[in-house]
Amino acid sequence: MKALLWIVLCAAIVANVSLNLMEDNGLHIALSVVSGVVVLASGAGLWMLRREARP
Repeated sequence: MKALLWIVLCAAIVANVSLNLMEDNGLHIALSVVSGVVVLASGAGLWMLRREARP
């Protein structure tokens, strides 16, 4: 599960960086919001899994 979250996190960060090279339009804003939500969700998931692993 952690490996999948790391892959999703890295892919969303790369997508967000590449979206900054696009022109500003509605699609750019929507994709940027989606990638930001994915980054936050996968980061929170990794943080939750880290907290469960500790005694």
